[in-house]
Amino acid sequence: MHQHHEHEKKQNCCCEPEVDFKKPSPHCEDGDAHGHHHELQQDGGVFKLFLPVLVSFILLATSLILDHFVQPTWFSGWIRSMFYIVAYLPVGLPVLKEAVESIQNGDVFSEFLLMGIATVGAFAIGEYPEAVAVMLFYAVGEIFQTIAVSRAQNNIKALLDQRPDQVNRIQDGKVQTIPAAQAQIGDLLQLKVGEKVGLDGILRSKNGAFNTAALTGESKPDTKYQGDAVLAGMINLNTVTEIEVTTAYSDSKLSKILEMVQNATTQKAPTELFIRKFARIYTPIVVLLAIAISLLPYFFVQNYQFSEWLYRALVFLVISCPCALVISIPLGYFGGIGAASRNGILVKGSSFLDTLANIQNVVMDKTGTMTEGVFKVQDVVFNRNIDQTHMLQMVSALEKLSTHPVATAIHQHVGELTLDFVLKEAEEIAGHGLKATVEDKILLVGNFKLMKKFDVDYDIDPASIIYTTIAVAYDNQFVGYITIADEIKADAQSTIDQLKALHVQTTMLSGDKNTVVQHVARQLGIDHAFGDLLPEDKVAKVKDIKARNETVAFVGDGVNDAPVVALSDVGIAMGGLGSDATIETADIVIQDDKPSKIPVAIHIGKQTKKIVWQNITLAFAVKAIVLILGAGGVATMWEAVFADVGVSLLAIMNAIRIQRMRF
Repeated sequence: MHQHHEHEKKQNCCCEPEVDFKKPSPHCEDGDAHGHHHELQQDGGVFKLFLPVLVSFILLATSLILDHFVQPTWFSGWIRSMFYIVAYLPVGLPVLKEAVESIQNGDVFSEFLLMGIATVGAFAIGEYPEAVAVMLFYAVGEIFQTIAVSRAQNNIKALLDQRPDQVNRIQDGKVQTIPAAQAQIGDLLQLKVGEKVGLDGILRSKNGAFNTAALTGESKPDTKYQGDAVLAGMINLNTVTEIEVTTAYSDSKLSKILEMVQNATTQKAPTELFIRKFARIYTPIVVLLAIAISLLPYFFVQNYQFSEWLYRALVFLVISCPCALVISIPLGYFGGIGAASRNGILVKGSSFLDTLANIQNVVMDKTGTMTEGVFKVQDVVFNRNIDQTHMLQMVSALEKLSTHPVATAIHQHVGELTLDFVLKEAEEIAGHGLKATVEDKILLVGNFKLMKKFDVDYDIDPASIIYTTIAVAYDNQFVGYITIADEIKADAQSTIDQLKALHVQTTMLSGDKNTVVQHVARQLGIDHAFGDLLPEDKVAKVKDIKARNETVAFVGDGVNDAPVVALSDVGIAMGGLGSDATIETADIVIQDDKPSKIPVAIHIGKQTKKIVWQNITLAFAVKAIVLILGAGGVATMWEAVFADVGVSLLAIMNAIRIQRMRF
């Protein structure tokens, strides 16, 4: 369906944000921008990052005071030079080392080389203070980039990885604390009030209330009853409960979610891929232009001074560093993925955020997406000469063969079977219903297509009945029908209203009865609705929409509608916590089953794209202006520092802004 771009190794410029929950700090291939992994979560981690900068700043400030204010006679010649060189070394040596290593790895035109040439060249022409200042501010920019990326990663890790390290296992009537990873399937765990669930399991206590915010973004407590699934990361709220482990620690839903988010950066957005390719072409070009700026004027300018034009070329090099683009754009997308996760929406890659921003038509399933998927029997209309109780018991016995929500509704309506039936030759006829021989006569339970298939005559118009209708025939005679209705979700109406506000078309496709589908569509104000569809009919409808060159998101369970999910531009799965297959199939997983998260996801996609393009525009505009001024001799190294480090910091602050937005 979607191409998964292989992760390309970083070949240029600064560290790119990578999702690595084993290392809380950002990293490049060999560390951060200065070649070291910084554990920012450890005490003093940030201080260690700033220590070289502080040393360099103090030495630079001392040198400037001696140079311009105290002006002692001894502060000249080689002594003055040594002061500035010593001030340069704490921040300059790591960059020069990275430049050499990059060249050895085949990446000649790296940002490290640009900064190295610019500052060493400044020393060569006697601009000592500016050489140290450029590298000092560059180092400050790199530190802020490191902190920004690290915090973005740690925010998502803290949000998602809610599993405790230890759990309380009940064995032989005694409670013992063991590492969560050692718990086995079938173990009985005790969960105290306020404790987090360590592994997926089934509630063995009568009931319990759980906070599921870490998984769904929903703050409202969720009440579970005996036999209900309880997932790792949920928090027990009000009573001691017991849980039977059903899944290994490494296979829990939360583990799969963490793995999915960890791999999200492999799905690069087109904008990211373009910027990375652009930087690899752009950097050698500006190096060649810098050489041209320093040498070509010799042939065209009177009173040519090499040191003056070399200075202009060095300014040009400092300005040209593409760091603001290469860092802030991936960080912007990563921030979008984090904002979505905080709202209970899992996005498998930045490419899907880009697509969400351009969605024109949201195609949705009905049952379980816009409706609760919990059916209730409304009416039972049987012929007068039929024993209604006896017939309902037969129908319920046959429906036990099905796991469809309709079957569940009939079971609940009929209750416990008091009669014993022997079902022979029972079978499910896809898209039609069920058939079996009961008491030596054929029983048919399904839609009216099933009646036609077996030439059963009926004297009613199915189209006149609004609700889902289950037709019943016995001994080749039409017995009557049962009507079943599904409740519309509480936030379905607001979902459609928000999508309309975003100028997104809505289409509902369902295998349910067309009159039911149209009734729901009218109630909610859905633009287009189609019922009585088989899976291949849904595929055809989506193809028709895509033929109009519309970008389509399909919202469903991600499993039964796999062909439509594959065809759509973005597949969105509802209630992903209920199904492992959902997490695997869909591009975006809404962890609870609230359709109102659909417009939230689209809004996050739009905001992410907006911020990314703001950064691109800012970086290009400022750099273009200062590049021209630098080549013309108007801009100095100080303006160059702003164009590089200043724009990088502004872009980074703009990129992390999305993580604090409320949606």
